[in-house]
Amino acid sequence: MFGLGCRDFKIAVYIANTPTMPEYQNLTQVNSLTRGEITAIGLACGNGWRKVFNVYAKLLFALPKEHFNFTLLAPTWQKYRDSFLLQANSQLVLLFSPPVLIKSSKVLHIICGRTYAKALIDNGSLSAQLTWLDDEFAIDKENRVVVCPYFDYRQLSNVKIERLAVMLTALK
Repeated sequence: MFGLGCRDFKIAVYIANTPTMPEYQNLTQVNSLTRGEITAIGLACGNGWRKVFNVYAKLLFALPKEHFNFTLLAPTWQKYRDSFLLQANSQLVLLFSPPVLIKSSKVLHIICGRTYAKALIDNGSLSAQLTWLDDEFAIDKENRVVVCPYFDYRQLSNVKIERLAVMLTALK
């Protein structure tokens, strides 16, 4: 398992691509980000990566406070993104490797994009029993997996972020 964030995670987001910066091309483990690194990735890799981080932070702020404590750490999703997202002890991870599903785990798994989820199933990397709710969202309650649109404003609008938050809360 390799990606960016906290090794002791409670929410895992899986994405098919990695930032194009050289330091992220050969990851073999989960590396915590440092303050300012999200901004650096956005500047070096473009608007697409800024959107991924923005949507991740917006999703955390859409989750109910009684079950998730992200909003207690920062007053806005922007400040949370810049000061805590994917850093050590955040309990969050952005993985570039396929999900490892452990039935007794309390981890919530979010797969970004129907195409990526189907590719993981087709190549045998995902053993979830997904129930497709529509063309964009799928769920496997037993393994605590949700497939949603890619983390981009056009694909995962604020309304869809709210829907995803409701789905994740139901799995909590």
